Amino acid sequence: MKLLLVEDDAALADGLLRSFGELGFDVTLARTLGLADSAVRTQAYDLMILDLGLPDGDGLELLGRLRSRQLDLPVLILTARDGVNDRVGGLRLGADDYLTKPFDLRELEARVLALLRRSQGGFSQERGLGPLRLDTFQNRFYMAEAPLLLPQREHGVLEALILNAGKVVSKERIAQRLSVGAEELADNAIEVYIHRLRRRLAAAGIRIRTFRGLGYLLELDPDAPGAES
Repeated sequence: MKLLLVEDDAALADGLLRSFGELGFDVTLARTLGLADSAVRTQAYDLMILDLGLPDGDGLELLGRLRSRQLDLPVLILTARDGVNDRVGGLRLGADDYLTKPFDLRELEARVLALLRRSQGGFSQERGLGPLRLDTFQNRFYMAEAPLLLPQREHGVLEALILNAGKVVSKERIAQRLSVGAEELADNAIEVYIHRLRRRLAAAGIRIRTFRGLGYLLELDPDAPGAES
């Protein structure tokens, strides 16, 4: 799936590029109205995330052009403009969804996946490790096909780890994933959530290894009962 991210805030754009990349999307970044317009004229995309306050114009101008050309591209507006008139205006102009900053990354991802599900029909996205599975559409974990219910923060930490299973994920990356456009998360809080998750996952033969100064890695535990030698 190809996404076009139209966003001029460098820090926010970098976080979204990595987050949607982890979900398996091919993401193109356009920092200006002109670059975004050029991108949609030369490449087919499955969805656009559109900021409105761009350096060279208003994102609504681009939205108007798309709809005037009868381009059926799902568009999610992501902006700091939170007035009712702004939201109504964007939706009436042809936006498929509207989310204001600051926002929760998981809500943005859920909205993007919902739009794609409606427009693409059978599109699905899952990540798994051994008996552990993440259904990104429903934003739910399953352990051996049984629902694994977790508190919100633990869910977010485990999500960051399973999206990068087999790779070391830094504390900073985990904190960023939980707080893109929202409040920051302290390092010691992450350590608490990691400790709780270790206890939950141990019986399933899954472990979280700590690499001091680097971060955490989610993997199958080779020493667990029943693990292959």
